[in-house]
Amino acid sequence: MNPLTTKQLHEKRAEAQKLSVAVTVGKNGVTDATVAELDRHLKKDKLVKVRLLRSATEGGEHEQEKAQAEGLAEATNSVLVDRRGHTAVFWRA
Repeated sequence: MNPLTTKQLHEKRAEAQKLSVAVTVGKNGVTDATVAELDRHLKKDKLVKVRLLRSATEGGEHEQEKAQAEGLAEATNSVLVDRRGHTAVFWRA
């Protein structure tokens, strides 16, 4: 997926502040079902907020959360717009 310009990233982050969490990654981590659900939401809404539960990573380590978010972006052919704490925002045209 083509990366967004800095201006587009800022716009998408601003839009994402108003969004509710649409997908939750549970204690099983990123599964095929999670990828399918995110893909379905991206087709419908284009910009989707995802919550990574602390139990989805061992001890809630930030590196694992980052890896999971990047893995979701790659699996759904989307752009990881932002990741803060346990929340990530994805966009796909």
